[in-house]
Amino acid sequence: MKDSLMTTCPCSPVTDEHWPAEIENMKGGFAGALNVYRTMAHHPALLKAWAPLRQHIVKDSALGPVRSELVILRAAKRIGSAYEWIHHVSRARAIGISDVRIRAMWDSPDGEDGLIARAVDALFDGAHLPSDLEAALSATMGRQAVFDLIATVGFYSILGYILMTYDTPLDERVATEIAERPL
Repeated sequence: MKDSLMTTCPCSPVTDEHWPAEIENMKGGFAGALNVYRTMAHHPALLKAWAPLRQHIVKDSALGPVRSELVILRAAKRIGSAYEWIHHVSRARAIGISDVRIRAMWDSPDGEDGLIARAVDALFDGAHLPSDLEAALSATMGRQAVFDLIATVGFYSILGYILMTYDTPLDERVATEIAERPL
């Protein structure tokens, strides 16, 4: 990680040199891998509490990887988090989602992607899923996936608040990737 990336925001991501002793065991995993979690490392107890929910949302969600990325992309757009949007463009591409499909999540996608976008929008606009939308989602992907969709929007909203409050810089690898291959 470049030192220049560590000095551009009001609460810079924690460097290895200043990593908190109480979460030393997390540095080699997800927490040390991305600037968002290095920023959260300023509050070790929060980062420790965050880890199990992150495991479920990011790795074990009933949404599956593709639907999960689509939810995150739409949530990133709605909350206005460039960090989340750019990082999840990279993650979506890595699992085979096309640039056309990714761009559609910014606008008004059709089909199941449109259903997902409407659900994320409903949560941002009204703080709940209307019963007809919840029924359509449950019929399409199952009720547990609907719970995970709601939880994913909440999870990435919190991350967005942190990222935007502390102006967390993009991780160098992702910034380079997007610069070389813009959406």
